[in-house]
Amino acid sequence: MKLLVTGGAGFIGSNFIHYWLRAHPSDQIVNVDKLTYAGNPQNLEGLPAGHELVCEDICDADLEARMEGAEAVFHFAAESHVDRSIDSAEVFIRTNVLGTQRLLEAARRRRVSRFVLVSTDEVYGALGAAGECDEDAALRPNSPYAASKAAADLLARAYFKTHQFPVLVTRCCNNYGPYQHPEKMIPLMTTNALADIPLPVYGKGEQVREWIHAEDHCRALEAVYRRGQPGAVYNIGTAARLSNLELVQTILRLLDKPPSLIQFVADRPGHDFRYALDSAKARRELGWEPRISFETGLAKALAWYRENPSWVESARNDSYRKYYAERYENRDQHLKNL
Repeated sequence: MKLLVTGGAGFIGSNFIHYWLRAHPSDQIVNVDKLTYAGNPQNLEGLPAGHELVCEDICDADLEARMEGAEAVFHFAAESHVDRSIDSAEVFIRTNVLGTQRLLEAARRRRVSRFVLVSTDEVYGALGAAGECDEDAALRPNSPYAASKAAADLLARAYFKTHQFPVLVTRCCNNYGPYQHPEKMIPLMTTNALADIPLPVYGKGEQVREWIHAEDHCRALEAVYRRGQPGAVYNIGTAARLSNLELVQTILRLLDKPPSLIQFVADRPGHDFRYALDSAKARRELGWEPRISFETGLAKALAWYRENPSWVESARNDSYRKYYAERYENRDQHLKNL
């Protein structure tokens, strides 16, 4: 079988390709990735000959040609960092909205049998101290990133309703695991702790997030592909929820680092307080359950960053260091400039 995967040099996409080709070594994957700062060819090392990396922008590529012979599309490609979307939303609209529409149209014309759009719990917006969002909850995105992903979700719905095109949308909670760019929370805190430099925590660290290991997410995506109902949305969550401060404290404990490394910084504008998913539908219809407990998975992830210093060093390059300095070391001025 042949698959087209977009964004497969990024964090979740590369984990998915490794997962799929371990499980299905005779399959072929065409991986279309623009190789932005978050796409890293090192994430794809060790893959078999069935994988082909094509360095192209989904907004410009001849997508129909890339899909020739493909049975399914798994769409990961997206600008995904909330802070960057607050700084400048345009690239998020281009990639996440226009790119998704171009991919849907090409796949429709090619009569691809399944199109899996990988979305996010952030499209539901913030919750208070209680409650969960199921798939029928209203979309109330609060950041430009979340708004661009909600728009992509609605485009997928429109292609199903208008063209009967077999799209499936997944909305997953926060992922963690190997190959995640250090701008994201767990690798940021982990690599800072390993270097004994301060761990910047927004506000008081009270925001609550739900966490899933990337491998469990990849298993869920295969279950959606195999058993999902076309046109349906599936929440992918674990109920492993904790505040950002609790997460940072856990990372420090597992790395045997002192709590004094925590540094509270000015909060993110419009920072959503809490996300929580009701994932009963995925369990009921797909027979999927997460297998990796949060503490076990987090320990594995921290060990990966500790054991791969060359990957960490290449990711924390000059461009990243400049971004980090603007974002955290000069945060007051950065917020004034927004």
